[in-house]
Amino acid sequence: MKDSSTQQAAPPVAAKEQPSAQTLSTRQITGIIGALALAAFVMILNETVLTVALPAIMENFLISADAGQWLTTGFLLTMSIVIPMTGYLLQRFTQRSLFVVALCSFIVGLVLAAVAPNFAILLIARVIQAIGTAIVLPLLMTSTLSLVPVKNRGMVMGLNSIVISVGPAIGPTVSGIIVSSLSWRWIFGIMTPLALLILVAGIIFIRVPSSARKLPVDIFSVVLSAFAFGGLVYAISTFGAAAEQPTAPAVSGGIGLVALALFIVRQLRLAPTGRELLNLKPFQNRTFTLSVVLIMIAMGTLLGTVVIIPIVLHNGAGLSTMTIGFMLLPGGLAQVIAAPIFGRVFDRFGPRPVLIPGAILLASGQWLFSTITLGTPLWLVVAFHVVFSVGLALLMTGLLSSALSTVPLKLYGHGSAIFNTGQQLGGAIGTTIFVTVLSGIAATEAQGGAPVDAGLFAGAHAAFLIGAIAATIGIVCAPFITGAKRP
Repeated sequence: MKDSSTQQAAPPVAAKEQPSAQTLSTRQITGIIGALALAAFVMILNETVLTVALPAIMENFLISADAGQWLTTGFLLTMSIVIPMTGYLLQRFTQRSLFVVALCSFIVGLVLAAVAPNFAILLIARVIQAIGTAIVLPLLMTSTLSLVPVKNRGMVMGLNSIVISVGPAIGPTVSGIIVSSLSWRWIFGIMTPLALLILVAGIIFIRVPSSARKLPVDIFSVVLSAFAFGGLVYAISTFGAAAEQPTAPAVSGGIGLVALALFIVRQLRLAPTGRELLNLKPFQNRTFTLSVVLIMIAMGTLLGTVVIIPIVLHNGAGLSTMTIGFMLLPGGLAQVIAAPIFGRVFDRFGPRPVLIPGAILLASGQWLFSTITLGTPLWLVVAFHVVFSVGLALLMTGLLSSALSTVPLKLYGHGSAIFNTGQQLGGAIGTTIFVTVLSGIAATEAQGGAPVDAGLFAGAHAAFLIGAIAATIGIVCAPFITGAKRP
């Protein structure tokens, strides 16, 4: 059914001050995408930057590991609640106003975290940071799709993929360098002036014509969305402790599933009226649906790998945080090089020549990681990580370009919200599975009298096997993803 209310064009906001979309120059578009990409990079870097700093924070505030883990869990919970709402926000407000709100929220969170006198304030600061992050990621994708010509979209999405995949990978390295040299507070102190500069750049460059409309928000949908995605992410994040406290993940997971079912039903009923919070029509497209599945696999293996590799190499092999960081650097550089190159390949030949080899390399990296033992040469671990990273770069480039290529323009905001929600769910699931398997097997091996390093490497072997199986499923999905017909 066609939604007449959503198809009506509203008066452009501040039309006299802004050029039309067709008259934006390449320089203007570059400035807009550049400001958004820089903001997204700093924010995604911030998502994993506390991985190494957590022990210092625990010591500073005299808290347990379970309590400290809420700095990550709370961040993911907030992201999972806010991102589904961005489909509505992108229609209701201008891109510039959303950018300013997102950056201001992020900066307030950074400053609050840097001066936090206790753990509760630090946790609140992380929630505020997550609100800004949740808005910027869909905004970057939607702006790229709406402003960049189709012939150049693959290359630009390749650059965007660097933002999304390299940020989490180097977060622990950056954190380790800062914590070992200064203190954990300087992580936020250094990010604050960078975020301020990006805010100024965005105010200068982001002048995009907008069709923002006064749309009523369905409060019940907002409540259902919060319980659905918040409940599921909380259940996933606490699954590792289910053996000791099975009630919390079971109850939150059950509430999340029931709320998700009600949320889906309500969105389908509201869609014909144009009052839906999140339009689910993009799922009718096979390319979009498979892209969401693949991005969940890619982000799950990425964040799972980023979390357990430092644990295994530090606690199992006795390597310093600095050494581990430099070992992971070649993989990050490989992504920086490969993403724009294969973005051009995507522009010329479509998604399959990018996605199929990307899925194969990603799976190969996970299979290779599963063979690592205490005696594996370090250069070989670096080589395995480069293989995995190149595959990730190709996949991210192809998926970011393909996901919304066959989705109607008016649904870009909703499609982007769904896609980014999939990323967060995939990352949460992957991290939980990898860490739970690693910890469980390591504990079992320790009870049997095995050395700590042997238990950790046994746990890592099992975790990477699960990641390899999931990534192999991605190889099956990749050939069925096609792009939009080129004009």
